[in-house]
Amino acid sequence: MKVLLSIKPKYAELIFDGSKKFEFRRMIFRNMEVKTVVVYASSPVQKVIGEFQIEEILNLDLETLWQTTKHHAGIEEEFFYQYFNNKEQGFAIKINKPVRYKKSLCLKDDFNLLPPQSFLYLSKQNRGD
Repeated sequence: MKVLLSIKPKYAELIFDGSKKFEFRRMIFRNMEVKTVVVYASSPVQKVIGEFQIEEILNLDLETLWQTTKHHAGIEEEFFYQYFNNKEQGFAIKINKPVRYKKSLCLKDDFNLLPPQSFLYLSKQNRGD
């Protein structure tokens, strides 16, 4: 199963250049059958630009999560703690085998979808493949 995640373009680029190996989330999808994340680079790009496999999902207290992920977080410590403001725990999706698409896809035309606030499960009908 695949899920579509909205990711800010600068962080999406870091995923595909290999320097960001964790994608942080305040909340995570409930369906643990999800194995693939399709990346929607949010505004101003507004395109589906690639995908990656989920190696594992960490759910830890913030200090442990930062210590575990900081060398490949793709973000600064200050931003990490701002992002998780008022949370005791956070999630980090460990990125495996990122693949940037040769041609970016349009959510509306290629998937018949609107951009998700956070994430969206993809069915066989709207996977774009």
